[in-house]
Amino acid sequence: MTAARPLIRPFAALRPYPEHAAAVAAPPYDVLSSSEARARAAGKPYSFLHISKAEIDLPPEIDHHAPEVYARSAENLKKLIGDGILMREAKPCYYAYRLVMGAHTQTGLIAGASVAAYDASRIRKHEFTRPDKEDDRVRQIEALDAQTGPVLLAHPDSEEAERLVAAATLDAPIADVTADDGIRHTVWRIDGEAAIERIGAAVEAMPALYIADGHHRSAAASRVAAARRGRGLPDSAEYFLAVIFPARQMRILDYNRVVRDLNGLSADAFLAAVGERCAVAPSAAPAKPDRAGTFGMYLGGRWYRLAIRPELVPAQDPVRRLDVSVLSEQILEPILGIADLRRDTRIDFVGGIRGLPELERRVDSGEMAVAFAMYPTQLSELMSVADAGEIMPPKSTWFEPKLADGLASHVLD
Repeated sequence: MTAARPLIRPFAALRPYPEHAAAVAAPPYDVLSSSEARARAAGKPYSFLHISKAEIDLPPEIDHHAPEVYARSAENLKKLIGDGILMREAKPCYYAYRLVMGAHTQTGLIAGASVAAYDASRIRKHEFTRPDKEDDRVRQIEALDAQTGPVLLAHPDSEEAERLVAAATLDAPIADVTADDGIRHTVWRIDGEAAIERIGAAVEAMPALYIADGHHRSAAASRVAAARRGRGLPDSAEYFLAVIFPARQMRILDYNRVVRDLNGLSADAFLAAVGERCAVAPSAAPAKPDRAGTFGMYLGGRWYRLAIRPELVPAQDPVRRLDVSVLSEQILEPILGIADLRRDTRIDFVGGIRGLPELERRVDSGEMAVAFAMYPTQLSELMSVADAGEIMPPKSTWFEPKLADGLASHVLD
């Protein structure tokens, strides 16, 4: 492998025939529990969940990382190919991919992304990965000899790249699916040599791409590529399955926090401690933050609006100035005693797609003592952290809409 490899390249996707796309498309493997996946795939033999979460076809008590699970995944993939549900593209292509969720639309590019660029931090990350989750993705890739879960990437502003990808959407799609959650997924093939060359050049001109979601999938792809080098195998593993959207089209929702107890404090004492660091104002309505540096807090059946004191925000530090960091440094750790967001069982995280009523429910039920509504992390903040080579706190971003699994897979042959 050399540094001369292009940042992206086309690939011959394994994809559903158009008439089967709706039956195949499935939510990402990591947003459903096994029990949820069993229910979602019931009566749907072509659902990609039988590949991405193959434990649903085995006894419930099985270890989800047992060899039998990966073997069943490979068996199920071969069956969908053999039954004429999935087909292999005749030649390498790019694909335009449009997501529509309510009034929000984003259009991006499905491509192979360079492992060399990932290893050299031209495809930039902002999260730590866990070895056990990496191991799971490595075993899945090796069992299938394919990458089936796309990595979500963001690219900086490029009118040229957006124009070239949008041009492909004037043709007839090869997949057009409205999922159970109402999100529409549409895919177009880009197979013209001139279009492929222009798109590749437009992306190559970008200084970097940014991982939005899929750190474990990209890390696993890097490990698989490293293991295959020097073995006389095709170089397909030097690229990983990615969907690349313009950063300005992408949407991050709030990723909220709920805490089980007040660390031995009464509600009044807790409020007083918070008031030393924030301006606190009761709110008659659910307090959804409308700008950075503000938080909603639900405590004892009441909402409060919090505004952090500006002098407490380290404006020059791309990580510590994030709202998720400010909340941790000023409230969660010094007042509530939560120093490790990854391991402390007293804290949980609620994606903004569930709305503020979910925060109220968790507190009103007695399960949690206090909830914090966050202002969403911005893509520009994520990119600044990645550019600095830093790591964001856990659960900083919640991207919506989610990609579908099964509409395009990258075979390593």
